[in-house]
Amino acid sequence: MSTFFITRPVALVAALLVLSGCSGGSQDEVRQWMNEQRSTVRPKIEPISEPKRFVPQAYVSAEALSPFSSEKLARLLRAEAGKAGTSALLAPELNRRKEPLEALPLDTMNMVGLLDKSGQKVALVRAGTLLYQVRVGNYLGQNYGRVTRINETEITLREIVQDASGEWIERPATLQLQEGTRK
Repeated sequence: MSTFFITRPVALVAALLVLSGCSGGSQDEVRQWMNEQRSTVRPKIEPISEPKRFVPQAYVSAEALSPFSSEKLARLLRAEAGKAGTSALLAPELNRRKEPLEALPLDTMNMVGLLDKSGQKVALVRAGTLLYQVRVGNYLGQNYGRVTRINETEITLREIVQDASGEWIERPATLQLQEGTRK
């Protein structure tokens, strides 16, 4: 036990001597070397190139068609009809004034009744909350659907659509009488 008490102070004194040797020296040599290195080393900086000259562009979208314009669709359809060579079917449809029921899809309309006005049959068609009178020759739906016949149970239409090959063709469509469609 006595050796433990003797070796402990000796180890403590030895540690203090080692630590005191590190703290007492001057650092002048190290500082002088650092200053020499700073003065001899010069960074290589490349000069900054001149900025690119900004050339403003004129705003030309004011003259362009709106992407949501129906005129844009009509122009595209005219161009497509001209290049497909089927202008005989589509050209008359593009050159006439659109009717109100052509803005709605055919499946959103219902035939709800039939009137006989001086020998001419007039169908009553509900589109949304409005009721329209439709005669033979009127247009319905978004596929250039022209009414060809009206009877007690249905409205028969002739639509112009594109087939799988891109050709414009006529196809028949009907709008059936919907009984009990009150809302």
